[in-house]
Amino acid sequence: MTGRRPLPAQSLVSGAMNFRDVGGLSAGSSRTREGVLFRSGNLTAVDEPGRAAIAALGIRRIIDLRADDEVITAPSRIDGLDLVTQRVPLFLGSVASFFDDDLSLDDMYRRIVEDSAERVVDVVRGIVSDQPVLVHCTVGKDRTGVTVAFALAAAGADEQSVIDDYARTEAFLPPERNRAVLERLRRHYPTSTHIEDLATRSPARVMATLLSAAGASYGDVASYLLAHGLTDDELRELRRVLIA
Repeated sequence: MTGRRPLPAQSLVSGAMNFRDVGGLSAGSSRTREGVLFRSGNLTAVDEPGRAAIAALGIRRIIDLRADDEVITAPSRIDGLDLVTQRVPLFLGSVASFFDDDLSLDDMYRRIVEDSAERVVDVVRGIVSDQPVLVHCTVGKDRTGVTVAFALAAAGADEQSVIDDYARTEAFLPPERNRAVLERLRRHYPTSTHIEDLATRSPARVMATLLSAAGASYGDVASYLLAHGLTDDELRELRRVLIA
């Protein structure tokens, strides 16, 4: 981690929806470090000023949680940047399958942590490997929301702060984007009851429920990660890099 002064990510990275720094969250008597862990939606619309901003933030690793078909149809525009891209496709099925099955956010997140646990650990390992690091999926809401929340919780961020950061995503999704996406989805899934939640919402209750379930099953999120392959040394390093 560098000692430079963090830059205002959201205002600088043009073309990257839902881009933000998760620094400054309460963690007991401490705070999460600024300028270390960033999150966003895809990077397919990043322009030249946006790429310059990513370089200025010093990002050394990008962890892309999207499936192969998403990467092919919406490639990241990060050519020329000196960084590592780590692919960790987080859904074992396609994104469309969640709309086909009309899953709730609770069910989707439960599938992520139950069916893709080793990949969640891979994301945390990526965060430990290089900083500053950016974790992203397509919207930066669900896959990114779950993995970043688990990294923050395991590092020692206060649970309410983790929940609040997850819930902030709704405010970062442009209304015009939401209207266009919902109109398109409703044409394909006219009887779906969960489309609006899946496409546009990040209710605090959903993340609170997920964290509570991890606690009930494992004791806490850190223990969940350890049970699925994270080492004690990696957990200590996660806490060192993320908590001031």
